[in-house]
Amino acid sequence: MEKRIELERRARKVNQITELNLDNCRSTSIVGLTDEYTALESLSLINVGLTTLKGFPKLPNLKKLELSDNRISSGLNYLTTSPKLQYLNLSGNKIKDLETLKPLEEFKNLAVLDLFNNDATQVDNYREKIFKMLPSLNFLDGFDCDDEEAQSDGDDDEEVNGNDSEEEVSNDDDDEGDSDDSEEDNGEVSLSEVYNDDLEEDNSDWEGEGEGGEDDEDEDSDIDEADGDANESAASVNAKDDKDGEKAGDESQARGKKRKHDG
Repeated sequence: MEKRIELERRARKVNQITELNLDNCRSTSIVGLTDEYTALESLSLINVGLTTLKGFPKLPNLKKLELSDNRISSGLNYLTTSPKLQYLNLSGNKIKDLETLKPLEEFKNLAVLDLFNNDATQVDNYREKIFKMLPSLNFLDGFDCDDEEAQSDGDDDEEVNGNDSEEEVSNDDDDEGDSDDSEEDNGEVSLSEVYNDDLEEDNSDWEGEGEGGEDDEDEDSDIDEADGDANESAASVNAKDDKDGEKAGDESQARGKKRKHDG
């Protein structure tokens, strides 16, 4: 047990440890656990082989103690040095009568006690007597004084998780249905849009070609007009040159006649 305690400490200071698990470490008595563990709140000694609680340390802040599956038959008075105890599991031990349980009356905050698989549970009116002996007790062997079973945190979590999972599944189904509808709608819209886009593109092509033809005709007419103007201006230039030539010829001819006459 001492080696196991040192292993569980993990180099932590003794007065800073709040939880200690010594299950299956095999020892007939408490060894290595001292009063220095003042901060300890939870201690588990399941299936260790304890036959006595002699030497159990003073643990002023201990609230939860697991002692199931040992061979304890007496000596519960050694636990009274831990007055804040709220949870005590003694199932699977060798407690034979209710008298052995008398020291538990010292625990004013004890709310949960488990004595399952002890001979003491066979005593007549066992449950009624225990609840009367321990007024602070809420649950004995997993049931309250009205035989209502205690719900563990795990059961609550399963119920919550189960409800959540069902809601999630139903929501997923709804989402899938919505997505299928939206996909179908989107498919129809996209096809019609593609078809309309194709038609618009074809029409725009035809309109572009028509407009281009008119532009070409205008350009051709402009070119023809430009060519006509150029031809007219060229013809006028040529006509002017001809007139100037004729005039120059007449002048030269007149000068020749004058020289001849003067001579």
